[in-house]
Amino acid sequence: MHNTPWSRLEAMMALLSPAARQGTGPLARLMREGGLYCVFQPLADLREGQVYAHEALIRGPQNTPLHTPDKLLELARHEGILQDFELLCVYTAMEQWGRHDAPGRLFVNISADALVHGVQLIGATELGNTVRSLGLSARMLVLEITEHERVTDMPQLRQAIKAVHACGARLALDDFGDGRSSLRLWSEVKPDFVKIDKYFIRDISDHPENLQMLQAIKGIADVFGTQLIAEGIETRDDLRALRDLDIPLGQGWLLGRPAMAPREAVDDAALEVMHDRRVAVLPHLGQTARPGILRSLLVVQAPTAAPATNNDAVAALFRQHTDLHALAVVDGSRPVALINRQQFMNHYATPYFREVHGRKSCLAFANLAPRVVELDCDVDQLVGILTSQDQRYLSDGYIVTDNGRYLGLGTGDQLVRAVTETRIEAARHANPLTFLPGNIPISLHIQRLLESGTEFVACYADLNNFKPFNDHYGYWRGDQMIRLVARLATAHCDARSDFVGHVGGDDFMLIFQSSNWLQRCKNIVDEFAREAVTLFDDSARLAGGIHAEDRHGVQRFFPCTTLAIGAVRITPGRFRYAEEVANLAAVAKHEAKQASTGVVLHGGFTESSLGAVAATRALQDVLAA
Repeated sequence: MHNTPWSRLEAMMALLSPAARQGTGPLARLMREGGLYCVFQPLADLREGQVYAHEALIRGPQNTPLHTPDKLLELARHEGILQDFELLCVYTAMEQWGRHDAPGRLFVNISADALVHGVQLIGATELGNTVRSLGLSARMLVLEITEHERVTDMPQLRQAIKAVHACGARLALDDFGDGRSSLRLWSEVKPDFVKIDKYFIRDISDHPENLQMLQAIKGIADVFGTQLIAEGIETRDDLRALRDLDIPLGQGWLLGRPAMAPREAVDDAALEVMHDRRVAVLPHLGQTARPGILRSLLVVQAPTAAPATNNDAVAALFRQHTDLHALAVVDGSRPVALINRQQFMNHYATPYFREVHGRKSCLAFANLAPRVVELDCDVDQLVGILTSQDQRYLSDGYIVTDNGRYLGLGTGDQLVRAVTETRIEAARHANPLTFLPGNIPISLHIQRLLESGTEFVACYADLNNFKPFNDHYGYWRGDQMIRLVARLATAHCDARSDFVGHVGGDDFMLIFQSSNWLQRCKNIVDEFAREAVTLFDDSARLAGGIHAEDRHGVQRFFPCTTLAIGAVRITPGRFRYAEEVANLAAVAKHEAKQASTGVVLHGGFTESSLGAVAATRALQDVLAA
């Protein structure tokens, strides 16, 4: 390589194809004239908030149609010089970066085929010398493999990758998850870095399904020992969520836009988030009805009958297998009918049945429309059996198939148990009445807070005199009151830093990182006091409550329902497990209920019972009106 930028460009062009050296297209001319340049966008360490690296992004002359990379790539394909263009872009990025003499790594885009071609042009042994001649240490270079073109020769790519690693450079995989990237390429390349496509990053704080995808990608990265880079970070909420998901590196406009010169620090808005120790409230995805529920159930490996099997043979099978509740009729491997034991044996015991029907086909006394369930069914299909008007399905049970082939039988008892257990498990993830996170997400969030070492306040909210209200007015109005608590708690909490969960019944957990948590709790209590009385009838509002039976069956007067919140301040290092926090919050709740209403901090009333006083006054104002 020569010493001046122009002579180095001429030497680089000499390595390219005749179409690039002599072509008359606008891009070929621009390449020969040195009209391409790079801008550099920072990649940040999301844990420390420092600039980790820069990505070089190619540009054409400003204020011209050739300025954007998309237009340049389009012309490269049209002029048949795509690989030449890519190699010149890599050269331009390294040459300009070398002049800046900046710290940190340089990420440069290149397709797999262009990488193979470039290694062949320069020679595997000369790759490191070529990089160093441009003023760049090979170990600080990351070649970012894009997949805008399919890999045409995987064995040659493996050889090129060996050469890249041998010279000390590193590899990255770009835009993983954009529809073109593949797990096979990840496995073949074994990149040091993988960039997650911005589709999974944008608004991740509002999309729980993308969050789960990101967690799955993290699992793959752990298997391969790969560092992940989140692309397209544009909002504070997304950055906070990514930081708390322990994604190590990130890139996006919030961190820093592309610029002519490398940056020494990320933008202040991003730094503020990364230095903020508050834990993100990650979006919650409730436990859904997952397929494969039958795989965890005992499928009865029962004998079968064929359509031609006679009734005497069926009776013999039932006598031989005394615990068999039904018998499937199978044509080959396909179930066609189900015979209920009790009904069949009742028929078989009638006078002259054996003489008249004994040698006839069993199909005459079979259910020709049995419920057939695939092994990978979801819980909704099983609920359909329970709610069907044809109750034969509960007594007959159901036939289990695997890919349409007979596998065995299931009983009605198993069915009820499976559906019940699935619904209970789902409720632990998301409460079906309020759709708020249930016990499992509550515990996970508390555990994340404990492990982060941040200070927070755990509040346990419960209704006073709710059971008499629910017994007096019925579950429908009781549900309205519970949903009222959920609505007010959600409205008065900061969704970015505070967590609202529904433990069950009229119990709620509020986990605050907001510094003004006490005022937020008071607002919830006060507004509940104003709105809850509207759920009572006129006579109860005038009386200030209702007459109902207590837990001992004794009629007595119960004041209108109010809300009590017990709070406990959790300081760093005080607890290790979420269960300890939940237990102490429950103690605070009992203290709050003894005070009848308001907000109570464990160990004493907050601000001299102002929460209780405010709630009581609000209730009195409504009653007076």
